[in-house]
Amino acid sequence: MNGIVGGEARLEHIDKLFDAYGYYVLFFGLMLEFIALPFPGETTMAYAGYLSYAGRLNWVVCMLFAMLGTTVGMTITYMIGFFLGMPFIERYGRWVLLTPAKVEKTRERFGKYGNALLFTAYFIPGVRHITGYFAGIIRLPFRTFALYAYSGAAFWVVFFIGLGKLFGAHWEELFAKFERYAPYVIGAAVLFAASYIAFYYRDKLAAWLGKRK
Repeated sequence: MNGIVGGEARLEHIDKLFDAYGYYVLFFGLMLEFIALPFPGETTMAYAGYLSYAGRLNWVVCMLFAMLGTTVGMTITYMIGFFLGMPFIERYGRWVLLTPAKVEKTRERFGKYGNALLFTAYFIPGVRHITGYFAGIIRLPFRTFALYAYSGAAFWVVFFIGLGKLFGAHWEELFAKFERYAPYVIGAAVLFAASYIAFYYRDKLAAWLGKRK
């Protein structure tokens, strides 16, 4: 019961933010979330989709502001990591909720999944907030960072705003099911990312396989 009341209170607060600031809620809220400040990004995007379904917002403009906020936030974290490095994160990370445990967890996942983590991390709370920093820290080329991070941002934004837009008044129920089956959704996102990368680099991959024979 407390969870339901808490959820209703949060939606009421988000609704008031949209009434007061309109589309800027998406831009500044998502930008700050990726700097690792508390903000319910997924819920806000799904609610924005619902508001577009209800005729209060334009869904295309919602996606543009959300995409801009997400990519700007990710790019800022990449630049911080690239130019200031791990000593800065270790010293000041606690001020933006970047604990040593989160840093180590992301390091392990980066080692396991590589650049594809930049694409899929959006669906992993706590991990998406630090992948930009870590990509900068390891000096990942900006072109590579942008390819994975920005395409992942587009997928993330379209998914959640589309959720609210397509399912209208039922979006909350569907959102709860998404949270329950998140691992399967993440798996599907990883598969999608792998297929996208394989298609994008198909010529280089074919050449590499030819050399291996």
